[in-house]
Amino acid sequence: MSLKAVLFDFNGIMINDESIHQRLIEEILLSENLVLKPGEYEEICLGRSDRACLRDILNSRGRVVSEDDLTGLLVRKAQSYAVELEKLEKLPLYPGLEDLIFQIRSRDIKLGIVSGAIRQEIELVLERSKLAEVFSVIVSGDDITTSKPEPDGYKLAVQLLNQKHPQLNLQAKDCLAIEDTPSGITAAKRAGMQVVGVANTYPFHMLQRQANWTIDYFTDLELERVQEVCLQLEA
Repeated sequence: MSLKAVLFDFNGIMINDESIHQRLIEEILLSENLVLKPGEYEEICLGRSDRACLRDILNSRGRVVSEDDLTGLLVRKAQSYAVELEKLEKLPLYPGLEDLIFQIRSRDIKLGIVSGAIRQEIELVLERSKLAEVFSVIVSGDDITTSKPEPDGYKLAVQLLNQKHPQLNLQAKDCLAIEDTPSGITAAKRAGMQVVGVANTYPFHMLQRQANWTIDYFTDLELERVQEVCLQLEA
């Protein structure tokens, strides 16, 4: 394989905003006269789409909700998320992110995002951080009905990249995914991709069991070495 595309997860990889999301999910549940149990967010929501997270929590309380009702809750959450970001003087982007993006682009490797987050939330962060033009494709929680660890989001990203850049003749094995959760790593590997696990959300040793490479910080990622390994795999 030759490395042709790098696909980033979003929450927990690009922006350190998990505490905001947990608080907003708690607020939505409170509006439904429900309370988030200790450890429930980590167990049900981390690494999964907001839609899957809310659906599963509500179902566990005997609340069967329609897709339209779920969409309404997610729209409310996205609006609240925008308000929360407005309060921040500086977005909590992970250190080294922008330098890594620069390195990837300098090698003429395409960039994409595969996330269960709502597109509105992703685009808000990208616009504010001046990264909107960097990513060729974005696959958000609005674009697929499944959630990680299902591989559908990553498979769709390959399709979209090939539509936008047909000269790439991209295959999943030509892509590197960057993830912070076991479910995200599983999704990318099931799609047929190599994966870098970043220990932002889970301990290093837990990700190391699953990812092809595991790092503590973006500055630890030796992109040149990754490219060399990819070429060796192709040979």
